[in-house]
Amino acid sequence: MNAQSHAHHDHHDDGAAHGTLKGYLTGFILSVILTAIPFWLVMGDVLADAQTTALVIMAFAVVQIIVHMVYFLHMNSKSEGGWTMLALIFTVVLVVITLAGSLWVMYHLNHNMMPVSAHDMRNMP
Repeated sequence: MNAQSHAHHDHHDDGAAHGTLKGYLTGFILSVILTAIPFWLVMGDVLADAQTTALVIMAFAVVQIIVHMVYFLHMNSKSEGGWTMLALIFTVVLVVITLAGSLWVMYHLNHNMMPVSAHDMRNMP
């Protein structure tokens, strides 16, 4: 057996997940379902409350993000020695802090900078 043919048969397990047709099809079908249900919820006006509809759609979005990470990006705790999962956790923490802080600032700006009514203007010195 020469070195070239040996190189083709040399397989090592680096912990990275490799995609299969079944995995990609499962991910695709789940993605279609997770897109179609929120579309139906909005177009069919299924839920009466707009806030409930928005929360349900956001929940479906989170599930779809997880489906994409698992089935298409092959992210798991074993790939690249766990560094991809650590980077993902760090990114999620930063995004949550940024979004929560932005919403908090916008809420308080809106609350504290509301226009003054004409009635309040008469009482000003």
